[in-house]
Amino acid sequence: MRIRASRIVLRIFMVLVTLIVIYPFLWSILSSFKTNTEFLADPFSLPSHISFDNYLRALEKSNILGNFLSSLIVVVLTLALVVVFTVPASYVLARFRFPGRRLVRIFFMSLIFVPVSLIMIPLFSFLSSLGMLNSRISLTLVYAAMLYPFSIFLLSGYMVGIPKSYEEAAEMDGAGLLRILVSIIVPLSKSGLFTVILLDAMNAFNEYAVALVLITDPGKQTIPVGIATLFEAQRYATDWGALFAALTIVIVPTVIFYVAGQKYLIEGVNAGGIKE
Repeated sequence: MRIRASRIVLRIFMVLVTLIVIYPFLWSILSSFKTNTEFLADPFSLPSHISFDNYLRALEKSNILGNFLSSLIVVVLTLALVVVFTVPASYVLARFRFPGRRLVRIFFMSLIFVPVSLIMIPLFSFLSSLGMLNSRISLTLVYAAMLYPFSIFLLSGYMVGIPKSYEEAAEMDGAGLLRILVSIIVPLSKSGLFTVILLDAMNAFNEYAVALVLITDPGKQTIPVGIATLFEAQRYATDWGALFAALTIVIVPTVIFYVAGQKYLIEGVNAGGIKE
């Protein structure tokens, strides 16, 4: 009886937490269909009718499609760099024993906790001296470097859990390290690799501070900077409907991407981490 009661309480708690998390998202979507008059009269009321005028104004008043394209380019290039360098590095840390291995792991873990604000000024000065400001390539390199430590931490922990018998069988058949990595380790690590890709994609897509400092050309700005610019442009005459429509356009693809990959995300996070 006590177990049943505790389960009921737990489910009620989980439903409340879910509603608290979902409500702001639903509120933003509903607000994107309201007129300014409706929003100012009662921000929490339902829209009187469904109209897509706010979305049309959002596209007209902002460069949201261009911002989305910039974000997409940066995210794709960042993921390509992260995957290319993270997979072999994670495999080495997970499988090989060498002097300083633990120190290298601790070094990567420590980099996870370095705040971006701490390196913003030297990073700006360094890229400025190289003439690499206002470039998507520079932003891609910075994002890849920022995401690299956590990606190695998660993926190497996942690879440790892969039985070594697969590699031993491949070695007996004459497979080299590269063949083992590509043909055995990567396919068996697809859940962990997808988790890394999903988390890194969301982090790069939603990052604001670095993109704001390094990209000043409106045509190259990413989605978070573009939305902030739209809000600043309407500070004293805010078109709330268009603003929430722009936010919805940005949020919906991220939510769809997350929902589609949540199974692999949960599996990868549970399997990753620190293992020896």
